[in-house]
Amino acid sequence: MPIGPGVSLRILAIDTALDACSACIATDLSDDLIADESLTLSRGHAEALLPLIERVVARSEGGFESLDRVAVTVGPGSYTGLRVGLSAARAIGLATGIPVVGVTTLSALLAPLLALNGEGLIAAAIDARHGAVYLQAMSLTDGIVVPPSLVGLDEAAERLGRNRLTLVGSGAPALAATLRKGGVEAEIAGTAPPEIAWIASLGMLADPEQALPRPLYLRGPDAAPQDHARLARR
Repeated sequence: MPIGPGVSLRILAIDTALDACSACIATDLSDDLIADESLTLSRGHAEALLPLIERVVARSEGGFESLDRVAVTVGPGSYTGLRVGLSAARAIGLATGIPVVGVTTLSALLAPLLALNGEGLIAAAIDARHGAVYLQAMSLTDGIVVPPSLVGLDEAAERLGRNRLTLVGSGAPALAATLRKGGVEAEIAGTAPPEIAWIASLGMLADPEQALPRPLYLRGPDAAPQDHARLARR
């Protein structure tokens, strides 16, 4: 169930979905983080995450026993990174008996821009390689305009139309260039992974019964099974 009004909540947030390995502890009593650490990594999340979490939790009075909830990014993002983060979050939740909630990387990218009450359409675009992006677009007036999707750059530009537009995420530069070819100018607000503080904030608002810690891949793995190499069954 969601935390009710006036009830203090202390949350551990974890992010390994993209080119970062991050964790923080936050509380709804203050905008300041109790502890946090972030490393820029394209790989090696499995080796880095647990020591990083231990360092962050060690700087928080009460340690793991003081936590009320865990939030973890569920994607879209790196298969390996997502598995590492989700496994760690579930293990902590199981060991401490507290709920674990999932936060999408696209929502975490959009949240700070929506909080600024910006006008027009805001789109999060994560580079999915091969000329594609993971895309989600929202506006304060219309809500979700483009749901989380894996689309090619041309299709992404078509879905966004000719609206006043702000882009965020690693796929923003390529998408902006595609939009420019069609005569649409877009402002790029940033290309970095989402801030861990926003993942914690969204995790506090999430309903554990709805925001489940399940991976949001949006596409299958790049590696296809080699049927010809299988051994015949007897």
